[in-house]
Amino acid sequence: MCGFCGFIDINLENKETVLAQMMDKIIHRGPDSSGEFIDENVGLGFRRLSIIDLADGAQPLYNEDESLVLTFNGEIYNYQGIRKFLIDKGHVFKTQTDSEVLLHGYEEFGTNLLSHLRGMFSFVIWDREKKILFGARDYFGIKPFYYYHEGSKFVYGSEIKAILEHPNIIKELNEEMLEQYLTFQYSPGKETFFNRIFKLPPAHYFIFKNNKMEITRYWEPEFNVVPDKFENYVDKIDETIKNSIEAHKISDVEVGCFLSSGVDSSYVASCFNGDKTFTVGFDNEQYNEISYAQDLSRELGVEHFSKIITPEEYWDILPTVQYFMDEPLADPSSVALYFVSQLASKHVKVVLSGEGADELFGGYNIYKEPIDTAKYRQLPRWLRVSFAKVAKAIPFRFRGKNFLIRGSKSIEERFIGNANIFSPEERKAILKNPTLACLPQVLTKQFYNKVRQKDDVTKMQYLDINMWLVGDILLKADRMSMAHSLELRVPFLDKEVCKLATTLPLEYRVNEENTKVAMRAAANRNMPEATANKKKLGFPVPIRVWLKEDHYYNLVKDYFISNSAKRYFNTKNLIILLEEHRIGKVDNSRKIWTVFMFLVWYKQYFETN
Repeated sequence: MCGFCGFIDINLENKETVLAQMMDKIIHRGPDSSGEFIDENVGLGFRRLSIIDLADGAQPLYNEDESLVLTFNGEIYNYQGIRKFLIDKGHVFKTQTDSEVLLHGYEEFGTNLLSHLRGMFSFVIWDREKKILFGARDYFGIKPFYYYHEGSKFVYGSEIKAILEHPNIIKELNEEMLEQYLTFQYSPGKETFFNRIFKLPPAHYFIFKNNKMEITRYWEPEFNVVPDKFENYVDKIDETIKNSIEAHKISDVEVGCFLSSGVDSSYVASCFNGDKTFTVGFDNEQYNEISYAQDLSRELGVEHFSKIITPEEYWDILPTVQYFMDEPLADPSSVALYFVSQLASKHVKVVLSGEGADELFGGYNIYKEPIDTAKYRQLPRWLRVSFAKVAKAIPFRFRGKNFLIRGSKSIEERFIGNANIFSPEERKAILKNPTLACLPQVLTKQFYNKVRQKDDVTKMQYLDINMWLVGDILLKADRMSMAHSLELRVPFLDKEVCKLATTLPLEYRVNEENTKVAMRAAANRNMPEATANKKKLGFPVPIRVWLKEDHYYNLVKDYFISNSAKRYFNTKNLIILLEEHRIGKVDNSRKIWTVFMFLVWYKQYFETN
């Protein structure tokens, strides 16, 4: 696990100095060593966290005649098989590291190399003779890739903060992204919070040649149900997940495991045959999963490490968290991930975690909605729309109001992902200068169009795999672990696991009683039944409680009346949100937190030297 950065820039002076400054910004991703390649107008920089081939795995790496140069972030879990194939083909390897198979694989297969890989990766290969830069990002977007392209200038990095160190890039806020963020709680799509800095989407590669960048998608998940007996699927799931866990344990250093009380991390912890698990919680019993994790660890015979996060610790670390995040993220659990990563990093260099199981196997409770509302949606649409209009016209909240409103809409209209914070009308009401940002449904349409013939649950899963997973779940997993130079691996986000999960019949994913039906049954073979069937919590955080306390209420209020807030928001409306929540009129905690996290992030990137 590492970090990289670089540029192609014919007008840049002091290339060595600039590259060094860019690399210093991501030293947390690779504190063990550094390396650079500079040739004419090209600079490739690298920071290394040593995991495989500790002695000889330094980068940049070169092929036999040094015509190709590689910098790589990630792990290739099937590298040994690829390596053997390439050696049989006559390629000469200089190291034992997984990184080198990318170089020789590119020589052998070209861009088709990507179809041979099993792992998490983000990398670039510079062809010194053809003057071509080839780069790619893994299937799910586990590892990040950002870039800036304008004319003959191309700048890239594992994190945006490295790109911002390039002297010819002007740091400007993308206000349209602020408006979208208020709805999604993360930055959706290819754009970022910085004008002219973009994300390379998951499962895409690019070719940069003659100042032009061509981006191509090389893989995407396809849901095609294959009917089979339930027990047969349970057998296949258990076998495939255990195989993935074993593949994800390949390392020359010790591997630990994150552990909450949920089935995902518990399944991994029960099968990884490691020695250490890690959990965090809060002193509020409703938001503390440590006892569950301790009990399971004791039953598994592994050493368990835990930490109680105090409110003071949580709030004090918010600026640091938002700095490492690169872009504002309003997911409160990201702070818990920061602390559990900090805890784990004191004992191991690599951890396994449970991200991705919900999206692939149908784990979110919201996925039950199409089943729960099926009978209501049998009513004529015009009648449901009429009921929704009446419900909206009633000024107070009542039980079933949201059901009537949502039940009048198609899945494409009502579901934009697991977070839907401010409606387009609400976000324009709190923004001082609303932009021309498109409706959320415009951003989701490209993905819904690809599964238009599928059932509603499958549509929701497909959308979350392409948006929520990469924009929220994997962003916080990468940044919070890398903030502590800790490599986080996700065995559920494996292309073999995905291949199986996307063949499951709907009833093996979600039914009226439960989610992740078949996966829970597989997990149940490896852990106590109560754990396998426990409702998903993740790392819950008592935000709604804290925001009613004087100290934290006033802290947020100070941000809401700051000059930064006045620049972008109608602060009167922000205070109303805060007051209504404090007196218990309505739970505005998620809306308050979304605005607050933007302001904390903004202070780090635009007001702090």
